[in-house]
Amino acid sequence: MTRKNRPNKGLTYAQAGVDIDAGDRTVDRITAHLRRTYGPRVLGRDGAFAGCFRLDYNERLFKRNYKDPVLIACTDGVGTKVLLAVQMGIHDTIGQDCVAMNVNDMIVQGAEPLFFLDYVGVHRVIPEQMEQIVKGVADGCQLAGCALIGGETAEMPDVYKPGDYDLAGFAVGVCELKRVIDGQRVEPGDIIIGLTSSGIHSNGYTLVRAILKHAKLNLDKVYPDLEDTRPLGRVLLEPTRIYARQVVSVLRSYKRKRPIGGMAHITGGGLPGNVNRALHSSVDAKIHKKAWQIPPLFKFLQRQGKVDEQEMFRVFNMGVGYTLIVRPHFTEAIMEKLRKAGEQPFVLGRITRGTGRVVLS
Repeated sequence: MTRKNRPNKGLTYAQAGVDIDAGDRTVDRITAHLRRTYGPRVLGRDGAFAGCFRLDYNERLFKRNYKDPVLIACTDGVGTKVLLAVQMGIHDTIGQDCVAMNVNDMIVQGAEPLFFLDYVGVHRVIPEQMEQIVKGVADGCQLAGCALIGGETAEMPDVYKPGDYDLAGFAVGVCELKRVIDGQRVEPGDIIIGLTSSGIHSNGYTLVRAILKHAKLNLDKVYPDLEDTRPLGRVLLEPTRIYARQVVSVLRSYKRKRPIGGMAHITGGGLPGNVNRALHSSVDAKIHKKAWQIPPLFKFLQRQGKVDEQEMFRVFNMGVGYTLIVRPHFTEAIMEKLRKAGEQPFVLGRITRGTGRVVLS
């Protein structure tokens, strides 16, 4: 008997709003994206109730054993940037944002990302859309050097409006106990190195959307002030940069010395609200606003929304996505390592005696 001719004996889950068949088709479409993130430490089979990941090796081929390992875990989402993705109908970048928001936090403590899991809550499962979301997650995991070992899709028509979805992620990494970075070794005279962002990243989009509405901006229009040939919507959906491989490679290059005293992922709160998290109560971070060129996108949004400069620095990264606090003697060597890894590092400021504040000048 075909589905079309099946007698109706009462309500079904699909009629209530949850399509199990669509969920099964989604799993079939995304399995290949998960597999391309796997390394030899991923165990188990597809479709298992939980993902398995081998923490350590004995094989000489890998030789990554930890003497005193500390697991470091993060969870985060991408906030209201998903509303912009829905509005634009572009779903293959938001997954990288989700990975970035987690692994960029994790590496601040000196961790190597190991594996990642995602959670997608949707009004209705559309397999093609779900594949695009998970493709973005897998792309992010490959950039971060971690495995996407599982996830969950929850179809909840009573919670989400038609077309809406939410995306969150969970990441686990590992660090040798004696090499965990907690900011306690930051000293006066240390140098603050900045790494460029790829735009707004994934914080402040509630204000961005308010600016769009206030200034009646068109997401499909190319604005010359942006100095970008893409429409405004595409510029705003530029995925968050992932700094994991670059930072981890620098950390690994120092087997005994520990020239990096603190790091910060510049998220909500901007430079003042994040660099301070890498400090202890006896030092300040003096950051020079003329040390880098603020990208045109931030200036454009500030003008269009008539936003005060202090508010801009409090909400957005303003072009600086990540910072490292390093010993003066190692500054140039670390910057050169970062350049070789594809970064464009610059000296952002210096650590002074103080009370744990960030001072912008």
